Amino acid sequence: MNAPLDAILVGILLTGFLLLGSSRLVSCIRTVALQGMLLGFLTLAAAERDAVGRAAVLTVASTAVKGFVFPWLLVRVLRGAQVRREIEPLVGYGASLLVGLGVLGLSLWLGTRLPRPDPPLSTLLVPVALFTMLVGLVLIVTRRKALTQVLGYLVMENGIYAFGAGLVQEQPILVELGILLDVLVAVFVMGIAIFHINRQFDHIDTDRMAALRDWTR
Repeated sequence: MNAPLDAILVGILLTGFLLLGSSRLVSCIRTVALQGMLLGFLTLAAAERDAVGRAAVLTVASTAVKGFVFPWLLVRVLRGAQVRREIEPLVGYGASLLVGLGVLGLSLWLGTRLPRPDPPLSTLLVPVALFTMLVGLVLIVTRRKALTQVLGYLVMENGIYAFGAGLVQEQPILVELGILLDVLVAVFVMGIAIFHINRQFDHIDTDRMAALRDWTR
């Protein structure tokens, strides 16, 4: 049993529920930043003694990019878009929390069915990674603002990263840093896209853009 690892995983789990229940975009960005920092420490907590140096480098890189660079970019986009809340999500916040409970139950069930290292680093690792990925998917599908959907994409990537962090001994550091670079470019491009969408349409509500597309047909 790895108590620090389990504590970090519980923290990541709680950030998922915070994202599902929050309407303030600034709070959501900060929660994703916290989740990214927890993932950085997860890498270090999951590392074995002979790989602590490599895990420490990855922890610093992950924490810097996920905990500071991405949130800074998104806050700048948020200020330019002049929007503060997700007003009318497709699924309400109370219902989203209920969906989150269902997703958690599904993740726990799948975690017992998937093959794991023997002995596993933590019985919570696979369920929490699955839960984080599915929470990201829920955010993408049920939220209207383009910025919230970008956050959902980041949360999905955090879930994928959690799997890699659990297998840090088998994952070359260059592969992990390459993933971070890809996500950095993706967030940068999406930030530019949101900025231009807001400048052209005075909003970043994707439903209203879909209605405009249907009207022009």
